[in-house]
Amino acid sequence: MPNRNVLVAQSGGPSPVINSSLRGVVEACREMPEVFGAVYAGYHGIEGVLQEELLDMSAQPAEEISLLGVTPAAGSIGTCRYKLRPENREDMERVIEVLRAHGIGYFFYNGGNDSMDTAHKVAILARECGLDLVAVGIPKTIDNDVGDAEFKLIDHTPGYGSVARYWAYVVQGANEENRGSSPSDPVLVLQAMGRRIGYIPAAARLADPEREMPLLILLAESGLTLPEIAEHVNTLLRRKGRAIVVVSEGLEVGELGETRDLFGHTQFSASETTAAQRLTTYLNGVGISARGAARFDIPGTMQRHTMAYASTVDIAEAYAVGQKAALLAAEGASGMMATLLRDPGPIYHVRYDQVPLELVANSERTFPQAWLTADRTDVTDEFVAYARPLVGEDWPSIPLVNGLQRFARLRPAFAERKLPAYTPQAYR
Repeated sequence: MPNRNVLVAQSGGPSPVINSSLRGVVEACREMPEVFGAVYAGYHGIEGVLQEELLDMSAQPAEEISLLGVTPAAGSIGTCRYKLRPENREDMERVIEVLRAHGIGYFFYNGGNDSMDTAHKVAILARECGLDLVAVGIPKTIDNDVGDAEFKLIDHTPGYGSVARYWAYVVQGANEENRGSSPSDPVLVLQAMGRRIGYIPAAARLADPEREMPLLILLAESGLTLPEIAEHVNTLLRRKGRAIVVVSEGLEVGELGETRDLFGHTQFSASETTAAQRLTTYLNGVGISARGAARFDIPGTMQRHTMAYASTVDIAEAYAVGQKAALLAAEGASGMMATLLRDPGPIYHVRYDQVPLELVANSERTFPQAWLTADRTDVTDEFVAYARPLVGEDWPSIPLVNGLQRFARLRPAFAERKLPAYTPQAYR
């Protein structure tokens, strides 16, 4: 009996280390030919599965697979924001048809809480349809919002450590900018991703654990009004003469003209205006306690595709989680998500384990209220202790060719289509 084939796909927003998990899965499957057959990737996630666009990963050179470890974002196999809905029976049946047609016995889905929901649905559907399929989830999100409030399901999500490191470095640079330009631009507002969960803006504190910078950190969870924020900014200006203000994109500052993706999530970066712009306009309108004006910067999606700032710890852990997912699949652990848990003690160390997909599907871990300072303009030393090990100590080693980063370039080798063309139901 031939070995069953493998299908790996991903969805949601990318991260600097998403491809490291992909590499972990592919290389682990290659190391176990007695278990796994050909390895395919759904091109642009579950949409690619529905449209039978399956990139042949087994046909890729080993060098290119290895380079996935230092290739950011989702350009290699694509991602999507398409949600499988039980009421869309044609979509659900099409997934099973594609899996059957290509002899898929192992399905890996890499992503956040909505992606774990997709993996969970596919596992259930396969069982109901009598398809011998092992479905395993791989956690990924820069938001760090997968799991539970007690950090028992997962300690942190691969992708977060790199974005946290990015923000530590951005704030360091912003501090130098603000020090120099403060006579004319005393207030610099920076906007971080993270929707309404504050782990990303909180990482700004990693730039200044000794609390020497004139830094305010305003999470969406702060609950502060614009007048209250202005008072905090002006108090800081009176004390320090300048201020750096890091705000969450989801900070409540009034109507932004938000749009939503197919998961139903607010797309703040596609809105008519932004929290940083609204706050800056307000500060300049009511007046600040220093000569000059407030300015704002919005890094945008570069937060999740800047490989040079990636955490070496994050790269290694993302790879290990991918490997763990393959090991779970080899054991037949369908309906599980590979996870990483922090061992207790003063020395940072994680172990890799499994948790049921049903516990993390559509979950949303919030930022602990205990990690907010009393005035809600900063985060505590407890958060710093949690996040500091995730950013690592070293620079990632990215090969350069002619002065440019050498990323993986996969061959456009796709599996032969065996089914009629199909349009996903949400697009009809």
